[in-house]
Amino acid sequence: MFLLHEYDIFWAFLIISGAIPILAFVISGVLAPISEGPEKLSSYESGIEPMGDAWLQFRIRYYMFALVFVVFDVETVFLYPWAMSFDVLGVSVFIEALIFVLILIVGSLYAWRKGALEWS
Repeated sequence: MFLLHEYDIFWAFLIISGAIPILAFVISGVLAPISEGPEKLSSYESGIEPMGDAWLQFRIRYYMFALVFVVFDVETVFLYPWAMSFDVLGVSVFIEALIFVLILIVGSLYAWRKGALEWS
């Protein structure tokens, strides 16, 4: 049988961390002034009158560059815990990490060959 009292701190942390953002949204919704007008609905560009439409279409290359960066940045974060406990884990984990790095290199080469890393 599981002893649930061991998880009291976890549940308290989970409830408090869930309640704080909800409470912040509720308080800001109640206290925020509601005033709509032409000044409120216009886009703001550093005090300068906006020119043209506010909706600009960006090329997909910018999003692809950002996604490739995020994927490889997040994946390299997984290497940090492995590096910190390398002496404890042994050779099998070293081989697994080596395979992981090789997959990252193959993915990077694939993105490079497809032109996802070209900015212009």
